Amino acid sequence: MQAPSSLLAELNTLLGPAGVVTNAQDAQPYLNDWWGKSKGHALAIVRPADTGQVAAVVQLCARAGVAIVPQGGNTGLCGGATPPGGDAPCVVMALSRMNRVRGLDPYNQTITVDAGCTLAAVQDAAANADRLFPLSLGSEGTCQIGGNVSTNAGGTAVLRYGNMRDLVLGIEAVLPDGTIWNGLRGLRKDNTGYDLKQLFIGAEGTLGIVTGAVLKLFPRPAAHATAWAALKTLDQAPRLLALARSVCGERITSFEVCSRSQLDLVYRHVADTRDPLNGQGEWVAMIELADMRDAQALQELLEAAMGQALEDGIADDVAIAASQAQSDAIWRIRHSVSEANVREGHSVSHDISVPLSAIGDFTRQADEALAPLREGGSRLVVGHVGDGNLHYILLFPHAVWEALPAGQRADRAAAITAIVQRTALSLGGSISAEHGIGVAHREELRHAKPAAELAMMRAVKRALDPQGLMNPGKLL
Repeated sequence: MQAPSSLLAELNTLLGPAGVVTNAQDAQPYLNDWWGKSKGHALAIVRPADTGQVAAVVQLCARAGVAIVPQGGNTGLCGGATPPGGDAPCVVMALSRMNRVRGLDPYNQTITVDAGCTLAAVQDAAANADRLFPLSLGSEGTCQIGGNVSTNAGGTAVLRYGNMRDLVLGIEAVLPDGTIWNGLRGLRKDNTGYDLKQLFIGAEGTLGIVTGAVLKLFPRPAAHATAWAALKTLDQAPRLLALARSVCGERITSFEVCSRSQLDLVYRHVADTRDPLNGQGEWVAMIELADMRDAQALQELLEAAMGQALEDGIADDVAIAASQAQSDAIWRIRHSVSEANVREGHSVSHDISVPLSAIGDFTRQADEALAPLREGGSRLVVGHVGDGNLHYILLFPHAVWEALPAGQRADRAAAITAIVQRTALSLGGSISAEHGIGVAHREELRHAKPAAELAMMRAVKRALDPQGLMNPGKLL
């Protein structure tokens, strides 16, 4: 293996002062995950300016036998972009300097971007061309397209537009030996063998480094309509969605749900949030429609659907936003969940999915099984229920959690996670709907996937990354 000092010298020569960070203070933001739960070590943070520099760095590291941890906006929740904490040398490759919009084709409905573009920047570029890029996340001002691709990001508009796997037409990636693969094709139909881009979408940087992407665009909706509906039980959510679909069709863009316990934390900790229904409902569903029709027609359609829900006893009360400001206020509540939870305490959080018809059974079974482990904490649920994705959380106030010995904290978190994931799997679900695997769920994945499936994944990893230098210790 090449001496670390020699590799650092080569990296500095290649990238210059702006491209290499070794100062401990400046490196800290790259070495910690968003939650503050994981911290690693790195020889350096490298910040390439273009795909050619990425390839050159990969070639240097491959020759030196040094691992690479690709990192976008570092907003992931599973430790997938955090360097390992052991003694093995690695570099973190941060792509934030690669932030160009390479091209936008309004007739082909595509935009081609660098991997370091933030999601918000891509949304804005599409909007400036009177188009829509529909991926929407709470971290969209910080998260980057490369990370969105590598984690197969979901978010609040999956119900209508699909997750990142459905929104990517082509990618550019640097392979583990430094080869640049240019797959930046904007074709909807290309029946010429394996769809290789899909290997990299959701691979969490373990097969190569995504450096660019061709993304689908859509007509920009002319109107939105938003409702906030109080429900007695979570079982009413699938009924409400079915009714809304029967009235509104494919205009439904988002269908979110929050437990009362979760909403109360938002109102307590986040300024300028208030309850549109004054505390009604143990559960609340948020429905948004979008269409090319005029705003009044869309509003009337949503009012008809919600009126029917009230008449049928599916919803107990409904608030419908009468202005963009009111709609924004509702979305602020939804997007403030993580902020409120961090302020309140320590979250043992999960990102599961189950068939939509099973969400009520899941929460009841998980609540019952976890009762002995909830002492001193509270159960929160928030999710993109339209696609069966629930974030089931046990949250413990900081004082309660920190009073436990470190070993007990780790044991309790592991026991909680095992129950939540086992319950989801028993109902035909998944242990990770949109956050990925990273290091947080690597061991659980071994029990969640059939042996043959894991063997195929490992075979792909060995074929593309025989040295095991791409984001080692993640996913597999």
